Amino acid sequence: MERLQGVSNTLFIPLSARVFASKKFPEYFYDEKALSMEKYIPGDSIQKKSSEYSFMASVARYYNMDNMARSFISKHQTCNIVYLGAGLETAYYRLNLNNQSVLFYEVDLPEVIDIRRSILGEHENEMLVGGDMFDMSWIHTINKSFPSLLIVSGVFQYFTEDKVRQFITNIRAHLKDVELIFDATNETGIKYANSYVNKTGNANALMHFYVNDGLDFARKTDTVLIEERVFFTDARKILAKKLGLYTRIAMRVVDSKKRAIIVHLKIN
Repeated sequence: MERLQGVSNTLFIPLSARVFASKKFPEYFYDEKALSMEKYIPGDSIQKKSSEYSFMASVARYYNMDNMARSFISKHQTCNIVYLGAGLETAYYRLNLNNQSVLFYEVDLPEVIDIRRSILGEHENEMLVGGDMFDMSWIHTINKSFPSLLIVSGVFQYFTEDKVRQFITNIRAHLKDVELIFDATNETGIKYANSYVNKTGNANALMHFYVNDGLDFARKTDTVLIEERVFFTDARKILAKKLGLYTRIAMRVVDSKKRAIIVHLKIN
């Protein structure tokens, strides 16, 4: 855990971002559980090599996905919330999901799940599943009588479009009432993201998948686009001039050019 090498170790980057925002901008995003986990972040290389903007981009993803998950839970009451590539995600705590009508699943590589279990434990209405999200073995643990929301945060970028599209096809074959939320950058955004990943010491975790238009991607995958959302609408309103000038400019440009979006699809 001392060196940031390979895709699985990118779990410390979003954790660092959540700690940063919780300390500096709690009126926008506050993650008490992430703060309690700060001691597990290896060294200080992420903090030194990350900008305010890069941290806020990571946190804006969680802020928006949390709100979308809350809406899904409110609509369905009894449902599955499935985090694929969960890492050290702390959404269970942010969403107050100690609620037996919501089943919460976290899926990631076995070594990541081992780390997660040792740090965060496992709750009664929560299931930790070790495995490759693309091989579909995890899907047999899902309660198929409930509607499901799959959340893929900061994961698809590391794979090819063909693999992501096949994943969606496989989901359709196994689950009948399912929605998918994932974040994506456009083609230009991928170039900036890869530059940041290199700076944080993850040369083995370069990104490939991008989405230039959510509606076009929905057509390609024979799904229904429920929403395409830019990252920073609320952050720019809530924080305004509390953010640095560069961060404010970058947020405005990224939103206006849709360089980073959250795509919400109905698969069936």
